[in-house]
Amino acid sequence: MKIITVTGYKGGVGKSTTAIHLATFLSELGTTILVDGDPNRTTLEWSKRGQLPFDVADERQAMKIISTGDYVVIDTPARPNTNDLQELAKGCDLLILPTAPDVVSLQPMLETAQDLGVEANFSALLTIVPPKPNREGELMQQDLRQGGMSVFQTMIRRTVGFPKAALLGRPIRDLGDKRLRMAWADYKALGDEVLTLLGAAQ
Repeated sequence: MKIITVTGYKGGVGKSTTAIHLATFLSELGTTILVDGDPNRTTLEWSKRGQLPFDVADERQAMKIISTGDYVVIDTPARPNTNDLQELAKGCDLLILPTAPDVVSLQPMLETAQDLGVEANFSALLTIVPPKPNREGELMQQDLRQGGMSVFQTMIRRTVGFPKAALLGRPIRDLGDKRLRMAWADYKALGDEVLTLLGAAQ
């Protein structure tokens, strides 16, 4: 079993969206369970509105089914306390720290990374990135790397498709809209990077 946690100190940066779409990618490879630890129950509500290709459970139900999974994706509260964060790091194979490419979102992500410490296996993910010719995502990615931060090469571009997917209770992959193929391609590329990192961590 591989456990991936999506966490951070700020909401509104695509945390739950990333958890759902990474779980969708992993569900093509094996039995996947998404644990919704966010008090807002974003992923549980998403699943109730439609159909997701994996099981979703809150943290109270997770113990019953977690042993059946090849992959477990954990969606945490938007602001876990430092002790909880460090315990999450010990109990998972990889942490993903989403951030939008702006200073307001970046600072909480850097605080999360600092509280995790150098021993934790984590990588930052730029989300809600404006499309080209805007270079905000690219420039922030470069700045983070120059600062010694591990950052996914993949960036998740901003699209109206994600709110639509949430409304319909489905992953963006299953909306059947050709215009949204690039959005799903972003998460497929992220999934490939995650598999590489998980393999390197073995």
